[in-house]
Amino acid sequence: MDIKTSRIPGFYKLSVYERRRLVAEFASLGSAESQPNNEMPALELEQAERMIENVIGTYCLPFAIATNFTINGQDRLVPMVIEEPSVVAGLSYAARLVRDGGGFQTTSDEPLMIGQMQILDVPNPAAARLRLLGAKSELLEQANTIDPVLVRLGGGARDIAVHLIPASPIGPMLVLHLIYDVRDAMGANAVNTAVESLTATVERLSGGRVGLRIISNLADRRLARAWGRVPKESLALEGLPAEEGVQRVLEAHAFAEVDPYRATTHNKGIMNGIDAVALATGNDWRAIEAGAHAYAARSGVYKPLTTWERSAEGDLIGSIELPLAAGTVGGATKSHPQARYALQILGVEHARELAEIMASVGLAQNLAALRALAMEGIQRGHMRLHARQVAMAAGAEGELVDLVADRMIQAQTVRSDAAETILKALRVQTGSV
Repeated sequence: MDIKTSRIPGFYKLSVYERRRLVAEFASLGSAESQPNNEMPALELEQAERMIENVIGTYCLPFAIATNFTINGQDRLVPMVIEEPSVVAGLSYAARLVRDGGGFQTTSDEPLMIGQMQILDVPNPAAARLRLLGAKSELLEQANTIDPVLVRLGGGARDIAVHLIPASPIGPMLVLHLIYDVRDAMGANAVNTAVESLTATVERLSGGRVGLRIISNLADRRLARAWGRVPKESLALEGLPAEEGVQRVLEAHAFAEVDPYRATTHNKGIMNGIDAVALATGNDWRAIEAGAHAYAARSGVYKPLTTWERSAEGDLIGSIELPLAAGTVGGATKSHPQARYALQILGVEHARELAEIMASVGLAQNLAALRALAMEGIQRGHMRLHARQVAMAAGAEGELVDLVADRMIQAQTVRSDAAETILKALRVQTGSV
């Protein structure tokens, strides 16, 4: 029996069709998932029209695979949808560094989401709060009648909390939180339906008027965590001592710890990886992004989502913790054919498993960015890929793309006007004007 491995040296050198074949073999995609001529599934216009309103077409982004991931002892190929150059390459390299240290380890919380109910015009807010808390059993029982299928699967309403806000621009209010286990869904529809169903009961108990009833995307009861070790020897680069490599990453992280301007870009890099997996799997990347940034600011000061430390042996230890409300059922995860394909590649069945993979990707992406910044400068690896995009934007096609990119890099001038000038000269030389 062959052992599946995400360590595929030279994967980037293969043709697109060869990469697809290897991914299909890794994921054991049977004939039902195979496409004619080795093509990936695509979103048809008829399907798109049923997903949202006013459709006039579909919009494509690159669908790529990050290699080298070992998560909880299992190798994974990670599908990503992203347009930014160097992200997938950097992520795959960083995953290999953590692989050298034994791979990523992860944990996650139960999939608990928060539904909020805004209660206004309450005559006696403090007393009303206690009445609502005293009626917890009634409220939970009522909420659990809304989705019997979810309850049968082990989900449903778990708890309530009631917060008294004494002052706001429109006066005092109560905010009731319904804590709801959504199992393998992201959960917005289930939670929104549940809190809406409680309106009349909450108004009766509080004596007030219910305003907004909506899920919160600050899913701080649904955290995912990942950590890993990078052997110090893996950070030796072009004669740089291993200890110095570790120190430079720690210095880069320290900058983010004390400066929110730097922490913002630090966390943006983390979300480069997480959002790309969310997009590939049909998840709501905007909700995940909002929750992550709110969590980063929970202390009142915006902080990095990762932590980097030096072990007693001198190795680099990294960890990440953030809210990750990812789902494997419902919405685009099932209606979009490429999202289904991505989940098949990952081999996940449950939402917590997907969230833990996303957390590992976020940590690896952060390592890739810090290493590039601290040791090479961010533009060294990024510039060639960026130059190719500039060349294509100038009209280069086929072999001319790389020729134009190479000449811009040699001239250290990667700009649209330079690309147009170089492309014009090359066309004259080749007689393709």
